[in-house]
Amino acid sequence: MILITGGSGSGKSEYAEKIALSFREKFSFKNMIYIATMFPEGGEALEKIERHREMRRGKGFLTKECYKTEDIVKISYSDISEESVVLLECMSNLLANEIFLFKNKNAYDDIIKAMKVVSEKSGGFIIVTNDVFSDGIEYDKETLKYIKCLAEINRILAYLAEDVVEVVCGIPVYMVKQFEKEQNKII
Repeated sequence: MILITGGSGSGKSEYAEKIALSFREKFSFKNMIYIATMFPEGGEALEKIERHREMRRGKGFLTKECYKTEDIVKISYSDISEESVVLLECMSNLLANEIFLFKNKNAYDDIIKAMKVVSEKSGGFIIVTNDVFSDGIEYDKETLKYIKCLAEINRILAYLAEDVVEVVCGIPVYMVKQFEKEQNKII
């Protein structure tokens, strides 16, 4: 598992696709599955979805639109195998869907469980998430709850991941994981 984070427009999606393509080459994966989580509502969302579709065009991704964790778990058992590299784009959209659209009170637990299932079923798993923690804007109570939940999910995923990469201005910066899992129990 690789966790890729960065700010809006940082180039993290393009970098994640490059990693998926390199995994296919290096490990001879038969399938590249792209889990798209952005709910197609509103002009800005539709534009972003189309931009990402265009970026993927011709690269061999099988796109699965999954707006809920239960959809991700379903495709894990039907479409994902150890011969698959999976790219999930993106965690912040998935969490927003679960909390705001579907009013899931168990969003945190459901997402962590779903990510573990995909990680166990796939040969390689790349998760894109957002850095929404440093803008300094004051938010309402519900948005703060979302931001804190995303921070906790990112922290757990970083712990579980083999690599954590922050993309800054299109440049990947690999985070060195210097802690011992046995000494730093966070799950």
